Amino acid sequence: MSENALDYPDPADIAKAIEAAVADADPHPARELAKGFSWPECPRWHDDLFWFSDMYTSTLKTVDADGNVAVVVDATARAEGSDAPIVLGGFGWLPDGRLIVNSMHEKVVLVHDGNGVDDLSVYADVSEFAPGPINDMVVDAQGRAYVTQLGFDMFNGAAPAASPIIVVAPDGSASTADKAGPLMGANGIAITADGSKVITAEAFANRIITLDRSDDGTLSNPREFAQCPFLPDGIGLDDEGGVWASMPGCGYVARFTENGVTDKIAVPLESGLASACVLGGTDRKTLYMTVGVEVFDFEKSAREALGALWVADVAHSGGATRP
Repeated sequence: MSENALDYPDPADIAKAIEAAVADADPHPARELAKGFSWPECPRWHDDLFWFSDMYTSTLKTVDADGNVAVVVDATARAEGSDAPIVLGGFGWLPDGRLIVNSMHEKVVLVHDGNGVDDLSVYADVSEFAPGPINDMVVDAQGRAYVTQLGFDMFNGAAPAASPIIVVAPDGSASTADKAGPLMGANGIAITADGSKVITAEAFANRIITLDRSDDGTLSNPREFAQCPFLPDGIGLDDEGGVWASMPGCGYVARFTENGVTDKIAVPLESGLASACVLGGTDRKTLYMTVGVEVFDFEKSAREALGALWVADVAHSGGATRP
């Protein structure tokens, strides 16, 4: 499958078209922190470290402030006897400290008990709710995981289709967020600091949406937060109501509010596509961005290892938002 299957316009045309949307936004310079990855994704800030999925090496990695990289979860052994590629997507932490992570094409949520990088077992099987690969995840304070999905087999040329957010309860049981309705490719997902709202990027509708979240974790009342000038992928929240969205293929990561774009970070297209972002650092005012080059050819992506991590200093803190 080629990138044209997602109807990406020419990158040069995208860059020109988006300029109007970000013309009045405050710019923040970006710099490369580390490189040598396949398709990096799903960035997290946890225990004073930056975490991310190095997707096509089946690993989760951390990077410290000096750019030193460590493998913390390794799922490569799961490839033995599996018909599905082992690609780790969104992840988060349960209240007891264990890490859970999506195995996208297996359509299961794995749990890592911390007894070794490869200590993984199935936490929840969500395949009955997922016609295509599962994607990102955010975990609430009670240990409930909200799992997004593409809703179709993008990597084998299927047409986009609406699908629900999957909810994995603290006991590992799975269901769908039916009151939130089916979405056209819910992608990056986050929870506000007070826990009252879930925000997600509805990728194939080119918008960011807000969902109300009740005390029992139920999601409802989906509504548009912002229209995006291009497909939004990974997102990160700040504690002043802003949503940072990566829009791979347009050359910018931008901060959206309900009044439009307030801040922008240029990531040169020749360096790759900025796919996801999160606020981290000691004051959570550093925006970490994953930048990939090859998303569709898994083997080539891992072999060439052209993916990188970029950072930019911004004015707004991530505070207690999740992830």
